[in-house]
Amino acid sequence: MLTRLAASIALPHRNLPRRDMVDIVGAGFGRTGTRSLKAALEQLGFGPCHHGSEVFKRRDTVFDWLDAVEGKPVDWDSVYTGYRSTVDWPGARFWRELAAHNSASKVILSVRDPEKWYESMNNTLFRAIQNAPATLPPEVEPLVRLLNKVIWDGVFEGRFADKDHALRVYEEHVAKVTREIPADRLLVFNVTEGWEPLCIFLGVPVPAEPFPRLNDRGAFATLQQARRAGASA
Repeated sequence: MLTRLAASIALPHRNLPRRDMVDIVGAGFGRTGTRSLKAALEQLGFGPCHHGSEVFKRRDTVFDWLDAVEGKPVDWDSVYTGYRSTVDWPGARFWRELAAHNSASKVILSVRDPEKWYESMNNTLFRAIQNAPATLPPEVEPLVRLLNKVIWDGVFEGRFADKDHALRVYEEHVAKVTREIPADRLLVFNVTEGWEPLCIFLGVPVPAEPFPRLNDRGAFATLQQARRAGASA
């Protein structure tokens, strides 16, 4: 029944001419299942999906993101050329701008138990950035600068190590998104819920395959490599 319902309200998503606006804006913080959500959206036909890992692969876009963080004019269509959806940082930092840029887009707020989210962030991304060497290879330095500006000095105002502050920022972010995005345009989603709420929201059939369960540590691994490279320089 859920599959028939989803099909009956389906958002056109396959075999369409390529447009340079994202149709799905992920507003959830990193480490809230964004890698799994990326894989799910792509499996449902809403790909390619931009994710923080894409910045590591397409380093030519780092300076566009730095411009965005610094408040300079941004051509979002250019930044997202070739993408149908976006999740994770850095895009999640600009959820308001992206949602306003395409008023027909849907917004997915990925969430997770706050305590588990903080533990995951602390043990991966934050640990990596804390261990990054003072001198970085030139191809890595802009990436680390972007992470600092978007996440640590941006979202968390240089106070992520203060757990109470970080949790308050997380919870206030969830409250802001749910308050500002109309309910019919927003899905608050925990990846442990699986396919059904996501497919109903997007108006597509529920796949027979299991929901993807991925644990993205790409950024963490890249920063670890940078640390080792800096130490041996």
